[in-house]
Amino acid sequence: MDYERMTAPCGLDCFNCLMYAAVTNAGLREKIAERLHIQVEKAMCRGCRDEGGTIVFLGMKSPCNVYACASEKGLNFCSECPGFPCDHLHPYADKASLLPHNTKVFNLCLIKRMGLEKWAEEKAKSVKDTYFKAKFKL
Repeated sequence: MDYERMTAPCGLDCFNCLMYAAVTNAGLREKIAERLHIQVEKAMCRGCRDEGGTIVFLGMKSPCNVYACASEKGLNFCSECPGFPCDHLHPYADKASLLPHNTKVFNLCLIKRMGLEKWAEEKAKSVKDTYFKAKFKL
């Protein structure tokens, strides 16, 4: 798998997303469409980079700020930027229980420390599992 292509500049792992899996799984696509109340054709995503930073199922009409910024600066990942982390990566709490976007900075730090391939193969899935399923601990 091309992990660079399938990891968004912000550090989200598209290859572990149900919307990406729905590209090749019609049954999953139908379930997602029903749950999100959207057309079946929109109930999938090919990944941030392949979608040009504009994710249709989210109702986006233009690229997200992170994608636009990274593209403008010619960066593969935000962690390559001298201004990392910036407010484009700021975590938000209103959808934290539904969306993994608050994992972005953590993922980017892991990619920088572990390397993309090792992070993708050994850690990316567990980050989401921990985020959504593990008990909070200090």
